[in-house]
Amino acid sequence: MKASKVIILSTVVALICICAGAGTTWWMLQKQRDSTAEATSGAGKTVDTRAYKYINLDKVIVMLRNAAGEPVSHYLALDLVFMTPVESERVTRAHLPMLRSVAVKALSQLTHESARMLTVEQLASKLNEAYEQTYANDPRGKPFAEAMIGKLIIE
Repeated sequence: MKASKVIILSTVVALICICAGAGTTWWMLQKQRDSTAEATSGAGKTVDTRAYKYINLDKVIVMLRNAAGEPVSHYLALDLVFMTPVESERVTRAHLPMLRSVAVKALSQLTHESARMLTVEQLASKLNEAYEQTYANDPRGKPFAEAMIGKLIIE
């Protein structure tokens, strides 16, 4: 009688171990299949894994164009932040005076009213387009990934 209880108990333990092993195997195969599907669906996309530094360009001041007959001058003041790969940090820092000039040139075409109507994202997009055009003929390309606006005042 005692031997049959031991046999039944060991059989139950063996069945539990087999079920746990089968469940674990199924779960791991599901995760592997999901990660493979994600890898193949994102195969056309490249993931940027570079390390970045953020370089400030403070106090860019632009005089805005006056509307016809407007007696008061208006200005736009902004601080720019350049998202730069670590390996290009020195080049970006060396280009800061030129980057300031490009920003002033691109934004000085705006009137006070048109500048007020733009969102920060639209203004940043306008600046990034100007930088793309500036670096279009440079074989080394832009030394930074993106220009962002850190502070904006329109007066």
